[in-house]
Amino acid sequence: MPVSTERPKDALGTLRRLWSFLRRQWIHLFVVGLLIALTTGFNLLVPYLTGLTIDAYIMKKDLVGLTRVVLFMLSVSTAAALTTWLQAYVMAAVAQTTVRDIRDALFAKFQTLELRFIDQHSHGELMSRFTNDVDNISTTLSESVLRLGSGVLMVSGVTVTMFVLSWRLAMVTLLTVPIMMCLTRWIATRTRQGYREQQAALGELNGIIEESIVGARVIKAYCREAVAVREFEVVNQKLRDAAVRAQTFSLTLPPLMNFVNNTGTALVAGAGGLMALQGWVTVGLIAAFISYAQQFARPLNEIATLINAFQAALAGAERVFQLLDAPSEAADAPDALPLEKVHGDVVFDHVTFAYTPGVPVLQDVSLQAQAGETIALVGPTGAGKTTLSSLLLRFYDVDAGTLRVDGLDLRQVRRNDLRRRIGIVLQDTYLFSESVLENIRYGRLDATDDEVVAAAKLANADDFIRHLPQGYRTPLAERGSNLSLGQRQLLAIARAILADPSILILDEATSSVDTRTERNIQQALLRLMEERTCFVIAHRLRTIRDADTILVIRNGRIVERGSHEELMAQRGFYYNLYMSQFKGQPTT
Repeated sequence: MPVSTERPKDALGTLRRLWSFLRRQWIHLFVVGLLIALTTGFNLLVPYLTGLTIDAYIMKKDLVGLTRVVLFMLSVSTAAALTTWLQAYVMAAVAQTTVRDIRDALFAKFQTLELRFIDQHSHGELMSRFTNDVDNISTTLSESVLRLGSGVLMVSGVTVTMFVLSWRLAMVTLLTVPIMMCLTRWIATRTRQGYREQQAALGELNGIIEESIVGARVIKAYCREAVAVREFEVVNQKLRDAAVRAQTFSLTLPPLMNFVNNTGTALVAGAGGLMALQGWVTVGLIAAFISYAQQFARPLNEIATLINAFQAALAGAERVFQLLDAPSEAADAPDALPLEKVHGDVVFDHVTFAYTPGVPVLQDVSLQAQAGETIALVGPTGAGKTTLSSLLLRFYDVDAGTLRVDGLDLRQVRRNDLRRRIGIVLQDTYLFSESVLENIRYGRLDATDDEVVAAAKLANADDFIRHLPQGYRTPLAERGSNLSLGQRQLLAIARAILADPSILILDEATSSVDTRTERNIQQALLRLMEERTCFVIAHRLRTIRDADTILVIRNGRIVERGSHEELMAQRGFYYNLYMSQFKGQPTT
C-alpha cells in the first residue's frame, strides 16, 4: 500500500495540538496503555514458559507438571488475545471520538472563515483537509499509534528479558539488528521514491478522469474522444510503470527480513548449542531465545514502516490545524449595535478596497442611495460591481473610507443583523440537495408552506414547480442540476422574496433566463422592489433603463452616473455600451 512521504514542518507543535484533542479521552488512553502493558507482559511470558516447560517438565518427563503448565500457557495466550482485542476496541473509540471533535472544530471554523481565505484556496484542497487529512489522522490514531506503542514496548521488554536471562545469548540475538536496520532503510528510501512517483501519476490520472467527466459535452461536441483516450493511456502507462517499481521494492522487504530473521534464529540456535555444551545455558533457554528473537524482529520491521505513516499523518494534521488557525471574519465590536429595522439609506463614502494588498479593486468610490431607490451598476467584467455588493453584505470590510446604512458605519452594527436585512440573488445560483420547498424556505427558516408558495408565485416559479414530479416536494440533485439554469434562477429569486429584505441586491439575476421568462421576472421584481433600496448589477442594459440612478464603473472607479436618458445624452461609455447591444434598435 502506498505511503505518503510528506513530512510535517513542525512535528512537535503538531503533536501538541493533536494532544489537546486526545487528552479529552485521557481515561480511555490510560486504559489503552494498561492493556498494551498487559498484552506485552503476556507475550513475553509465553517464550519463558516454553523454555521452562522443556527444562522442568519435558526433560524430566513430568506429565502432570507438563499438563499444568500447558494449561497455564493456554490461559496466558487467551488473555493476550483478549487484551489485544480490548485495546484495539478502546483505541478505536478514542480515535473516532477525537476525529469527531476535530471535524466539528473544522466545520465550525469553516463557517467563520474569511471569504478572502476561501477565495485563495481551491475547493478540492479544502475538501482534502476535511476528508483525506482527517482520515489519515483517524487511521494513525486507531492503528499506527497502537502498533507503534506496542512495538516499542515489545522491543524494550524483549531486550530487557533477554539480558536478564542470558547476556551472552542476548548479544548474539542483537547481531542481526544493524543488518536489519540498514536493509530496511535502503529499501524504504527506494520504496518511498517509487510511491511518490506513483502518487504523482495517480493525481495526474484523476485530473484527466475528472476533466473527462465534467467536460464530456465539450469532448463529444468537438469529436475529441480519441484524443482523450490517448492522453489517458499515456498517463495510465506512466502510473503502471511507477506502481511496478514501487511495489517491486516494497515486496522485496518481507523475504529479505525473513532471511535475516532466519539467519538470526540459526545464530541463536548454533551459539546456544555451543553454550549448552559448555553448561552455560539450558535447552529450554535456547528455545525461549529463539522465540524472543522472532518477537524482537517483527516489531522492529513494523516500527520502521509505521514511522513513515505516522509522519504522513502528522503532515495531514498540520494542514488541518493550519485551517483551524486561518483568519476568521472579524468579530463584532463589543459595543456593536443591534439592527432591528433598516430604513434603506446607503452611503459609500470615498471607499477603497483591495482583495490583494496593493492591487485596489475599488478606488475612492462614493455613492448615495436613498431608501426605496434603485441603483444600477454597469461596466466591464472585473470593474468592481460585485465587490460593491460584497462590501455591503460585509463579506469584506473596506480598506479606506466608510460604508453606512441609515447613518451607521457597518463596522458598528452586528454583522448577522445586517445580513438578515439584505436579500441577494447571485449570478451563480446555489441550490442545496433538498426539496424545492426547503430550498425556497432557506430565505426564512420559520416561513410556513403557504408563505413559501406565495413567494414562488411572486417569482413566477409556481407554475413550473407544480409540473415537477413531486411538485414542491421534489428533491433536487447536487446544485440543482436536475433543473434548467432559468428554473434555478427563479428559485433563488423566490428565496430572496421570502426573506422580505429592506435592501435587495440583484447580481445578474436574470442572466440565465430567456426573454419571455425575463419579462415575467421583471414584473415580479418590480413588485418586490417597491419601497426597498435595490442594487441591480446587469450586463443586459435593457433591464435597468428604469433605475433611478445608473453608475458606470470602470477600473474600480465610477466614471459616469445619471439616469438612462442623461447617460445616453452624454454619449460616453454608457452610450457606446448601450448602442453595441442594441445596434439598429430604437434607443429610447
